[in-house]
Amino acid sequence: MLEAKSPPLLLFVGALLMASCQSRKHAAEQGAQSGEKFAIGKLETMSLVLNSTNMTHFVYGIAANVAAVLLYGSNFAPIKRVETGDGMFFHWVSCAAIWVISVIGNVLLQTPRFYPFVMLGGVIWATGNIAVTTIVKAIGLGLGSLIWASSSMLMGWASSRFGWFGITAVEVSRPILNYCGAALCLLSGLIFFFVRTNVELHPVSESLPLLIDRRMNSGSYGPASPECWIEVIGPKTRRFIGCLLAVVSGLLYGSSFVPIYYIKSHSSNRESMYHGASLYDLDYLFAQCSGIFVASTVYFAIYCAAMKNRPRVYSRVILPGLLSGTMWSLATYCWCLASNYLSPVISFPLVSAGYALVAALLGTLLFKEVKGLANCLVLFLASCVVLTGSMLTAVSKL
Repeated sequence: MLEAKSPPLLLFVGALLMASCQSRKHAAEQGAQSGEKFAIGKLETMSLVLNSTNMTHFVYGIAANVAAVLLYGSNFAPIKRVETGDGMFFHWVSCAAIWVISVIGNVLLQTPRFYPFVMLGGVIWATGNIAVTTIVKAIGLGLGSLIWASSSMLMGWASSRFGWFGITAVEVSRPILNYCGAALCLLSGLIFFFVRTNVELHPVSESLPLLIDRRMNSGSYGPASPECWIEVIGPKTRRFIGCLLAVVSGLLYGSSFVPIYYIKSHSSNRESMYHGASLYDLDYLFAQCSGIFVASTVYFAIYCAAMKNRPRVYSRVILPGLLSGTMWSLATYCWCLASNYLSPVISFPLVSAGYALVAALLGTLLFKEVKGLANCLVLFLASCVVLTGSMLTAVSKL
């Protein structure tokens, strides 16, 4: 089902990228003509054209927002379909797909300037993403996505609101609503801890890695335990570790775009080395994704060394990993497009809350991770709280 939707989504995001490039070119042409004198009739015509352009940008922004929500919310669903073991090979394959898509996007954007500092954000994201497979196995796709989305929103809110890490602090017109929205996001994260999930693990017969299969057949090594470490511990400990890792991953996700915001906030400072840097988020994604791929490769090499060159490589993970990475990369491009057309004030909280709710619906309805009326009611309550918090945060900045 997910595989069938990928080509249309790829074409859709490609169309959005082309439209974005055209809008930038059009804006540049308008800036070049700003010094010329126009007659009153032409000014009125230009006003109508600008109104039409604003409406077009609004439609593009809403479409990109919806696409980002759907892609982010379902990009880890392939993990539920196949056995991924400890997740390291899946992580590396998906990060490779992310980098390949970013190369294509970089060509479409006519290779903007590359800032190595942005790669640090990719390293931070890749570090948090290592734990995704463990989180999904421990507490499920829906609950895991909701928890890391809540902590990611809180980190993004705090860093931008208070100017952490050297970025410019964002002033809001309604600070009370802003703080209420952040408090609701924190409250929702606490409520999620009371949701009990029922995660079905893959049978042992499906969890034998490819390389170990060959060694067992050749007799070079004895049988090895196929289980991931999270599968052999008790359910209470597994749940606690899963929730903790989800919080940590969310904090890292929320920090991964700080280098981009830092460069943009210093672009107007003549004394800064980033003076004149682009304010267009898409121009930084290739560097971000390059950092992701480099970090994932280093982590996978360290993992292979720790495993004495006997990594758990699952052949059935390759295509789902490529699909997952492609969906994440396309979702990130859509998110940046939505931020360009609608402004980050609107797109960030809506996308963060939206994709978490999509993942929760998939986990509850498709994968049956949440069972029982009481559990469903608690999940519904927490989802409403986080959605309300994100809306208040967005409204407070308008």
